[in-house]
Amino acid sequence: MRESLDTLRNEFLARIVDGASEQEVQRLRVEFLGRKGKLTLMFHRLKEVPPEERPGLGEALNELRGFVEGKLELRLTELKRREKERLLQAERVDITLPGSRWERGRVHPLTLVMDEITDVFVAMGFELARGPDIEDDYHNFEALNMPPDHPARDMQDTFFVSAARVLRTHTSPVQIRVMETRKPPLQVIAPGAVYRHDDDATHSPMFHQVEGFMVDSQIAFSDLKGVLTHFLRRVFRPETGVRFRPSFFPFTEPSAEVDIQCFLCDGKGMVQGQQACRVCKGTGWLEILGAGMIDPEVFRFVGYDAERVSGFAFGMGVERIAMLKYGIEDIRLFFQNELRFLRQFA
Repeated sequence: MRESLDTLRNEFLARIVDGASEQEVQRLRVEFLGRKGKLTLMFHRLKEVPPEERPGLGEALNELRGFVEGKLELRLTELKRREKERLLQAERVDITLPGSRWERGRVHPLTLVMDEITDVFVAMGFELARGPDIEDDYHNFEALNMPPDHPARDMQDTFFVSAARVLRTHTSPVQIRVMETRKPPLQVIAPGAVYRHDDDATHSPMFHQVEGFMVDSQIAFSDLKGVLTHFLRRVFRPETGVRFRPSFFPFTEPSAEVDIQCFLCDGKGMVQGQQACRVCKGTGWLEILGAGMIDPEVFRFVGYDAERVSGFAFGMGVERIAMLKYGIEDIRLFFQNELRFLRQFA
């Protein structure tokens, strides 16, 4: 049996050298020291040995078991040390390397334009007002002189949240909400997001508008022309030509479309003397916003005496102005989060 102990010791020494991983060392522990391990079975065989030889063999077995356990622990300790060194080397940071900089964020072009619009009107004495994006039918349509059967509702391509609530199709409901709670004089602009069922190169399901209005005892169309002309020449060029064309809006009367002189062809409609201007399509003018005198019916909805007050209102698309200012032909570029596009604006 002593020969078997020597054979087992030599086998273990040969195997422990080849143990390359913790899993293999643990398998050796089970194979030699487990309940059915080779050393454990030899302990069970002691009863087969003559009584006078048992103490010596038992001592030898205990010595071999201690030897195996010690070698296994040493091997595990060495493997853990090597793994720790490997991880430390892999995670080592070369502090001499230059650091990577975070790219600084930029203000979105639509925010730039909306801030510019707001700044011009605030400088003229207008104050800002906000309203909910989800509006009731009354404020979005009816109080703006569009009863349920009014054909102008079909022009809005509305997103309905429920039978009586919609995603607002314009920022004009803010005008109603302000006038319901306050009395003239009022001089207010309402910037914000609006929603319509449009999606092409010049229209988006969500876009931004700035609504503005002024109400007092004596407001004339000439005041509207003066305010908008000053605004357009501040946002575009001081020499920008401005014209007002008759139009129709349910909540203003009279109403007008406001155009600016094309800045590419200087209002000539032609470039290089013979080609039609691609920006204004040869007309020499660019439609920019809608405006008009507030309809007396709107005043009646908010409890104003239409005989004693008057006012004007206007509304413009922020994307439209941004596209003209920056020469952008597809509105969808504003919402695609393409960094190469957004980096152009400062």
